Amino acid sequence: MTDAVIDRPEPRRKTISSPYIHKLQRRHFLLFDVAPILGTAAAVAFLWVHPFGWTEAGLLVGFWLLTGLGVTVGYHRLFTHRTFKAAPSVEVALAVLGSMAGQGAVISWVALHRRHHEFSDREGDPHSPNLSGGGFVGAVKGLAHSHFLWMRRHEYPNVVHYAPDLIKNRRLVRVARLYYWWVALGLAVPALIGGLVDLSWQGAVSGLLWGGLVRIFVLEHIVWAINSGLHMVGTRPYESRENSRNGGIFALLTLGESWHNNHHAFPESPSFGLDWYRLDPGFWLIRALQTGGLASDLKTPSPERRQARRARPAGAES
Repeated sequence: MTDAVIDRPEPRRKTISSPYIHKLQRRHFLLFDVAPILGTAAAVAFLWVHPFGWTEAGLLVGFWLLTGLGVTVGYHRLFTHRTFKAAPSVEVALAVLGSMAGQGAVISWVALHRRHHEFSDREGDPHSPNLSGGGFVGAVKGLAHSHFLWMRRHEYPNVVHYAPDLIKNRRLVRVARLYYWWVALGLAVPALIGGLVDLSWQGAVSGLLWGGLVRIFVLEHIVWAINSGLHMVGTRPYESRENSRNGGIFALLTLGESWHNNHHAFPESPSFGLDWYRLDPGFWLIRALQTGGLASDLKTPSPERRQARRARPAGAES
Protein backbone atom coordinates (compact mmCIF):
# COMPACT_ATOMS: atom_id res chain seq x y z
CA MET A 1 0.00 0.00 0.00
CA THR A 2 1.48 3.31 -1.03
CA ASP A 3 1.06 6.56 0.79
CA ALA A 4 -1.43 8.87 -0.86
CA VAL A 5 0.03 12.05 -2.23
CA ILE A 6 -1.83 15.04 -0.88
CA ASP A 7 -1.61 18.21 -2.89
CA ARG A 8 -1.21 21.13 -0.54
CA PRO A 9 -1.85 24.65 -1.78
CA GLU A 10 1.21 26.84 -1.77
CA PRO A 11 1.18 29.49 0.94
CA ARG A 12 -0.04 32.88 -0.22
CA ARG A 13 2.81 35.19 -1.19
CA LYS A 14 3.05 38.31 0.93
CA THR A 15 4.73 40.36 -1.77
CA ILE A 16 4.71 40.49 -5.55
CA SER A 17 7.60 41.57 -7.72
CA SER A 18 7.53 41.82 -11.51
CA PRO A 19 8.89 44.09 -14.26
CA TYR A 20 5.38 45.41 -14.90
CA ILE A 21 4.86 46.40 -11.26
CA HIS A 22 8.29 48.04 -11.13
CA LYS A 23 7.38 50.00 -14.27
CA LEU A 24 4.22 51.28 -12.57
CA GLN A 25 6.24 52.20 -9.48
CA ARG A 26 8.74 54.20 -11.53
CA ARG A 27 5.90 56.00 -13.29
CA HIS A 28 4.21 56.86 -10.00
CA PHE A 29 7.53 58.00 -8.55
CA LEU A 30 8.13 60.36 -11.45
CA LEU A 31 4.57 61.70 -11.60
CA PHE A 32 3.81 62.16 -7.91
CA ASP A 33 7.18 62.31 -6.14
CA VAL A 34 9.54 64.00 -8.61
CA ALA A 35 7.05 66.22 -10.49
CA PRO A 36 5.94 68.07 -7.29
CA ILE A 37 9.57 69.05 -6.73
CA LEU A 38 9.70 70.53 -10.22
CA GLY A 39 6.29 72.11 -9.64
CA THR A 40 7.53 73.79 -6.48
CA ALA A 41 10.50 75.22 -8.37
CA ALA A 42 8.09 76.40 -11.08
CA ALA A 43 5.88 78.06 -8.45
CA VAL A 44 8.83 80.06 -7.15
CA ALA A 45 9.79 81.05 -10.71
CA PHE A 46 6.18 82.03 -11.48
CA LEU A 47 6.30 84.64 -8.73
CA TRP A 48 7.87 86.91 -11.36
CA VAL A 49 4.59 86.68 -13.28
CA HIS A 50 2.02 86.40 -10.47
CA PRO A 51 2.84 87.30 -6.83
CA PHE A 52 1.99 85.04 -3.90
CA GLY A 53 -1.13 86.38 -2.22
CA TRP A 54 -3.99 85.46 0.08
CA THR A 55 -5.59 83.25 -2.56
CA GLU A 56 -2.44 81.17 -2.99
CA ALA A 57 -1.95 80.96 0.79
CA GLY A 58 -5.55 79.84 1.29
CA LEU A 59 -5.35 77.23 -1.44
CA LEU A 60 -2.03 75.87 -0.14
CA VAL A 61 -3.13 75.63 3.50
CA GLY A 62 -6.71 74.59 2.77
CA PHE A 63 -5.90 71.75 0.40
CA TRP A 64 -2.96 70.66 2.59
CA LEU A 65 -5.36 70.38 5.53
CA LEU A 66 -8.07 68.55 3.59
CA THR A 67 -5.76 66.04 1.93
CA GLY A 68 -3.61 65.67 5.04
CA LEU A 69 -6.66 64.73 7.11
CA GLY A 70 -7.63 62.34 4.31
CA VAL A 71 -4.29 60.58 4.82
CA THR A 72 -4.02 60.58 8.61
CA VAL A 73 -7.68 60.06 9.53
CA GLY A 74 -8.76 58.09 6.46
CA TYR A 75 -5.86 56.13 5.02
CA HIS A 76 -4.05 55.63 8.33
CA ARG A 77 -6.34 55.56 11.34
CA LEU A 78 -9.55 54.32 9.71
CA PHE A 79 -8.58 52.04 6.84
CA THR A 80 -5.17 50.71 7.96
CA HIS A 81 -5.68 50.27 11.70
CA ARG A 82 -9.47 50.31 12.02
CA THR A 83 -9.24 52.54 15.09
CA PHE A 84 -12.88 53.62 14.67
CA LYS A 85 -15.93 52.94 12.55
CA ALA A 86 -17.28 55.56 10.14
CA ALA A 87 -20.43 56.12 8.14
CA PRO A 88 -20.16 55.06 4.47
CA SER A 89 -20.27 58.68 3.30
CA VAL A 90 -17.36 59.54 5.60
CA GLU A 91 -15.38 56.53 4.35
CA VAL A 92 -15.76 57.66 0.75
CA ALA A 93 -14.97 61.30 1.51
CA LEU A 94 -11.80 60.41 3.45
CA ALA A 95 -10.68 57.94 0.77
CA VAL A 96 -11.13 60.57 -1.96
CA LEU A 97 -9.32 63.28 0.01
CA GLY A 98 -6.48 60.87 0.82
CA SER A 99 -6.23 59.93 -2.87
CA MET A 100 -5.85 63.62 -3.80
CA ALA A 101 -2.63 63.65 -1.77
CA GLY A 102 -0.93 61.64 -4.53
CA GLN A 103 0.58 59.06 -2.18
CA GLY A 104 -1.00 56.02 -3.78
CA ALA A 105 -4.43 54.46 -4.08
CA VAL A 106 -6.07 53.67 -0.76
CA ILE A 107 -5.83 49.86 -0.89
CA SER A 108 -2.17 49.86 -1.96
CA TRP A 109 -1.30 52.45 0.71
CA VAL A 110 -2.97 50.39 3.41
CA ALA A 111 -1.21 47.20 2.33
CA LEU A 112 2.17 48.93 2.39
CA HIS A 113 1.57 50.42 5.81
CA ARG A 114 0.36 47.18 7.32
CA ARG A 115 3.52 45.50 6.03
CA HIS A 116 5.55 48.32 7.60
CA HIS A 117 4.00 47.55 10.99
CA GLU A 118 4.56 43.83 10.55
CA PHE A 119 8.28 44.21 9.83
CA SER A 120 9.03 47.66 11.25
CA ASP A 121 12.79 48.33 11.28
CA ARG A 122 13.49 44.72 10.24
CA GLU A 123 14.07 43.05 6.89
CA GLY A 124 10.81 43.36 5.00
CA ASP A 125 10.03 46.89 6.14
CA PRO A 126 9.64 48.87 2.89
CA HIS A 127 11.02 52.13 4.30
CA SER A 128 13.11 51.68 7.42
CA PRO A 129 16.07 54.09 7.80
CA ASN A 130 17.88 51.65 10.07
CA LEU A 131 18.82 48.84 7.68
CA SER A 132 21.58 50.45 5.61
CA GLY A 133 24.60 49.81 7.82
CA GLY A 134 26.22 51.57 10.73
CA GLY A 135 28.10 54.81 11.05
CA PHE A 136 27.50 58.14 9.39
CA VAL A 137 27.40 56.73 5.85
CA GLY A 138 24.87 54.08 6.83
CA ALA A 139 22.70 56.68 8.55
CA VAL A 140 22.71 58.97 5.50
CA LYS A 141 21.93 56.08 3.13
CA GLY A 142 19.15 54.88 5.40
CA LEU A 143 17.67 58.36 5.68
CA ALA A 144 17.70 58.88 1.91
CA HIS A 145 16.16 55.45 1.32
CA SER A 146 13.44 55.87 3.93
CA HIS A 147 12.54 59.43 3.05
CA PHE A 148 12.43 59.24 -0.73
CA LEU A 149 14.30 56.62 -2.70
CA TRP A 150 12.42 53.48 -1.59
CA MET A 151 9.44 54.48 -3.72
CA ARG A 152 11.35 54.05 -7.00
CA ARG A 153 11.24 50.26 -6.73
CA HIS A 154 10.12 47.92 -3.98
CA GLU A 155 8.35 44.65 -3.41
CA TYR A 156 4.63 45.25 -3.77
CA PRO A 157 2.60 43.90 -0.83
CA ASN A 158 -0.06 41.43 -1.90
CA VAL A 159 -3.34 43.23 -1.18
CA VAL A 160 -5.17 39.89 -0.94
CA HIS A 161 -2.96 39.10 2.05
CA TYR A 162 -2.63 42.53 3.64
CA ALA A 163 -5.97 44.18 2.84
CA PRO A 164 -8.65 41.50 2.36
CA ASP A 165 -11.13 43.62 4.31
CA LEU A 166 -10.74 46.55 1.92
CA ILE A 167 -11.05 44.59 -1.31
CA LYS A 168 -14.43 43.37 -0.02
CA ASN A 169 -15.58 46.98 0.33
CA ARG A 170 -17.03 47.91 -3.05
CA ARG A 171 -17.07 51.62 -2.27
CA LEU A 172 -13.35 51.68 -1.53
CA VAL A 173 -12.52 49.53 -4.56
CA ARG A 174 -14.34 52.02 -6.79
CA VAL A 175 -12.48 54.93 -5.20
CA ALA A 176 -9.15 53.11 -5.62
CA ARG A 177 -9.79 52.43 -9.30
CA LEU A 178 -10.27 56.16 -9.92
CA TYR A 179 -7.08 57.14 -8.08
CA TYR A 180 -5.49 59.06 -10.96
CA TRP A 181 -8.73 60.98 -11.52
CA TRP A 182 -8.84 62.02 -7.86
CA VAL A 183 -5.26 63.30 -8.05
CA ALA A 184 -6.20 65.25 -11.20
CA LEU A 185 -9.25 66.67 -9.42
CA GLY A 186 -7.00 67.77 -6.56
CA LEU A 187 -4.99 69.75 -9.12
CA ALA A 188 -7.92 71.06 -11.16
CA VAL A 189 -10.01 72.47 -8.31
CA PRO A 190 -7.36 74.88 -6.94
CA ALA A 191 -6.56 75.93 -10.52
CA LEU A 192 -10.25 76.68 -11.10
CA ILE A 193 -10.57 78.60 -7.84
CA GLY A 194 -7.41 80.60 -8.55
CA GLY A 195 -8.64 81.48 -12.03
CA LEU A 196 -12.10 82.52 -10.83
CA VAL A 197 -10.78 84.65 -7.97
CA ASP A 198 -8.21 86.42 -10.12
CA LEU A 199 -10.21 86.25 -13.37
CA SER A 200 -7.04 85.47 -15.31
CA TRP A 201 -5.00 82.59 -16.64
CA GLN A 202 -2.18 83.70 -14.35
CA GLY A 203 -4.45 83.13 -11.35
CA ALA A 204 -5.36 79.67 -12.62
CA VAL A 205 -1.71 78.68 -13.10
CA SER A 206 -0.80 80.08 -9.69
CA GLY A 207 -3.67 78.14 -8.08
CA LEU A 208 -2.55 74.95 -9.81
CA LEU A 209 1.02 75.41 -8.63
CA TRP A 210 0.43 76.45 -5.00
CA GLY A 211 -2.80 74.61 -4.23
CA GLY A 212 -1.80 71.58 -6.29
CA LEU A 213 1.86 70.75 -6.82
CA VAL A 214 3.40 72.69 -3.91
CA ARG A 215 0.70 71.34 -1.61
CA ILE A 216 1.51 67.76 -2.69
CA PHE A 217 5.23 68.44 -2.21
CA VAL A 218 4.76 69.84 1.30
CA LEU A 219 2.43 67.08 2.50
CA GLU A 220 4.58 64.32 1.03
CA HIS A 221 7.71 65.47 2.79
CA ILE A 222 5.86 65.86 6.08
CA VAL A 223 4.66 62.25 5.83
CA TRP A 224 8.03 60.96 4.65
CA ALA A 225 9.81 62.72 7.51
CA ILE A 226 7.79 60.56 9.90
CA ASN A 227 8.97 57.42 8.09
CA SER A 228 12.58 58.55 8.17
CA GLY A 229 13.36 61.02 10.95
CA LEU A 230 11.02 59.63 13.60
CA HIS A 231 12.60 56.20 13.31
CA MET A 232 15.97 57.75 14.15
CA VAL A 233 15.55 60.65 16.59
CA GLY A 234 12.98 61.70 19.18
CA THR A 235 11.58 60.49 22.50
CA ARG A 236 10.49 56.95 23.38
CA PRO A 237 8.02 57.00 26.28
CA TYR A 238 6.70 53.53 25.42
CA GLU A 239 8.35 50.21 24.76
CA SER A 240 7.96 48.89 21.23
CA ARG A 241 9.89 46.38 19.19
CA GLU A 242 11.00 48.94 16.56
CA ASN A 243 12.79 52.29 16.79
CA SER A 244 9.74 54.58 16.56
CA ARG A 245 10.05 58.00 18.21
CA ASN A 246 7.84 60.92 19.18
CA GLY A 247 8.43 64.41 17.79
CA GLY A 248 5.85 66.43 19.66
CA ILE A 249 7.12 69.77 18.36
CA PHE A 250 5.79 68.77 14.93
CA ALA A 251 2.35 67.65 16.16
CA LEU A 252 0.32 70.39 14.46
CA LEU A 253 2.31 70.28 11.24
CA THR A 254 1.81 66.51 10.98
CA LEU A 255 -1.84 66.63 12.15
CA GLY A 256 -0.90 64.41 15.10
CA GLU A 257 1.18 61.85 13.19
CA SER A 258 4.41 62.84 14.92
CA TRP A 259 3.33 61.04 18.12
CA HIS A 260 4.88 58.11 16.33
CA ASN A 261 6.11 56.04 19.27
CA ASN A 262 2.69 56.37 20.88
CA HIS A 263 1.14 55.07 17.66
CA HIS A 264 3.45 52.08 17.33
CA ALA A 265 2.89 51.18 20.98
CA PHE A 266 -0.90 51.39 20.58
CA PRO A 267 -1.72 51.08 16.84
CA GLU A 268 -5.39 50.39 17.60
CA SER A 269 -5.86 53.81 19.24
CA PRO A 270 -7.59 56.58 17.23
CA SER A 271 -5.73 59.08 19.39
CA PHE A 272 -2.02 59.32 18.67
CA GLY A 273 -1.39 62.00 21.29
CA LEU A 274 -3.14 59.84 23.94
CA ASP A 275 -3.39 62.76 26.42
CA TRP A 276 -5.82 65.65 25.89
CA TYR A 277 -3.03 68.24 26.08
CA ARG A 278 -0.98 66.62 23.30
CA LEU A 279 -1.97 68.27 20.03
CA ASP A 280 -3.60 65.79 17.66
CA PRO A 281 -5.78 67.42 14.97
CA GLY A 282 -6.53 64.05 13.39
CA PHE A 283 -8.14 62.87 16.61
CA TRP A 284 -10.02 66.17 16.93
CA LEU A 285 -11.70 65.43 13.60
CA ILE A 286 -12.59 61.89 14.69
CA ARG A 287 -14.12 63.28 17.89
CA ALA A 288 -16.09 65.81 15.84
CA LEU A 289 -17.37 63.02 13.59
CA GLN A 290 -18.35 61.03 16.67
CA THR A 291 -20.26 64.01 18.06
CA GLY A 292 -22.13 64.26 14.76
CA GLY A 293 -23.02 60.57 14.81
CA LEU A 294 -20.70 59.78 11.88
CA ALA A 295 -18.03 57.85 13.81
CA SER A 296 -18.19 55.26 16.55
CA ASP A 297 -16.31 52.54 18.41
CA LEU A 298 -13.34 54.67 19.46
CA LYS A 299 -11.11 52.69 21.79
CA THR A 300 -8.15 54.36 23.47
CA PRO A 301 -5.80 52.38 25.73
CA SER A 302 -6.59 52.37 29.45
CA PRO A 303 -4.26 54.09 31.94
CA GLU A 304 -3.26 50.66 33.25
CA ARG A 305 -2.30 49.40 29.79
CA ARG A 306 -0.35 52.55 29.06
CA GLN A 307 1.53 52.26 32.33
CA ALA A 308 2.42 48.65 31.56
CA ARG A 309 3.99 49.73 28.27
CA ARG A 310 6.03 52.59 29.73
CA ALA A 311 9.69 52.43 28.75
CA ARG A 312 11.98 51.57 31.62
CA PRO A 313 15.13 53.64 32.20
CA ALA A 314 18.34 52.04 31.00
CA GLY A 315 19.69 49.66 33.62
CA ALA A 316 16.37 49.32 35.46
CA GLU A 317 15.48 45.87 36.73
CA SER A 318 12.80 44.01 34.81
